[in-house]
Amino acid sequence: MRYFIGIDGGGSRTTAWLADEEGCILGQSIAGPSNPLKVGIAVAARHLITAARQAMRQARRKPIAVEAVCAGVAGVDRSSLHRSLLSVLRRQIPAKHHLLTIDAVIALQSAVGFSPGIIVISGTGSIAYGRDQQGCTFRCGGWGSTFGDEGSGYDLGRKAVMAALKDFDGRGPHTELNKSICKTLRLKSIDQVVRKALTFSQIAALFPVVLDAAKGGDQVAQRLCREAGQDLAELAWVLLKRLGSRWQPIPVICAGGVFKASSTVRQSFTSHLRRRAGKPIRVSLLERPPVAGALDLARAVAKGKLEVARGILHQARSESSSSR
Repeated sequence: MRYFIGIDGGGSRTTAWLADEEGCILGQSIAGPSNPLKVGIAVAARHLITAARQAMRQARRKPIAVEAVCAGVAGVDRSSLHRSLLSVLRRQIPAKHHLLTIDAVIALQSAVGFSPGIIVISGTGSIAYGRDQQGCTFRCGGWGSTFGDEGSGYDLGRKAVMAALKDFDGRGPHTELNKSICKTLRLKSIDQVVRKALTFSQIAALFPVVLDAAKGGDQVAQRLCREAGQDLAELAWVLLKRLGSRWQPIPVICAGGVFKASSTVRQSFTSHLRRRAGKPIRVSLLERPPVAGALDLARAVAKGKLEVARGILHQARSESSSSR
């Protein structure tokens, strides 16, 4: 019996699945974040290996001969990071084939297989990735928290703090985000946040605060969610123009915790994208988890479709990093 491992590594957690050649999932595990741009190569590698090994232990089968491993990890399209993590995977997870690519690639694979389509991810970070009728791939966004990640959990958390500080100053409208953030971060006053030295993950973790405030009717929080949807729609719109859809509509699939959790973000995204396109656009939520796409690519490598997988990897590495 041959076995396959699929790994989805992002800015919040790492998921690994082990499956047999018949497609039965034998082991599933979750470990910590594995975006090397956020946590460093050593931590990212540890979480990737931990997730894979835990999934293998769950199978309760010995020996396990792994045919192929595919890991989609945010940030690994940078050559130095890719080489380092791929080397670790090869040493620590013995297999005939190893494929390391960015998280957006496995999410798109999970959504549409090798067909045309666009995936827009909004989780800890954000990115859009698409494939046209000829198999050419394009990306938009995913430039990291310093210069991008519009519409992501991190972006919403950062803007929530900014809105609360403007409320404190009297420069902006009153918002319940002020009290909510203070409660979450255990601050006596929102102005103390500047001395808190929040990490990337702590800022991204403020997204649920924004979501709760929006559901409670806070107008500032609702506006932030609508703006996030618009920012994400711009990513998709750019790819729709690049891919072209004269012959057949290009499906747009939304993935990530922000899309899943906020109906306001989803509605804003859909309405803004359709308005920009001037016609109906088929928009849906991702039904299969990205880790399932990683398994699909692992099987493709094992079945002799190595050139296809290499093409995907080359395209992913030639276009910059995702920071989901």
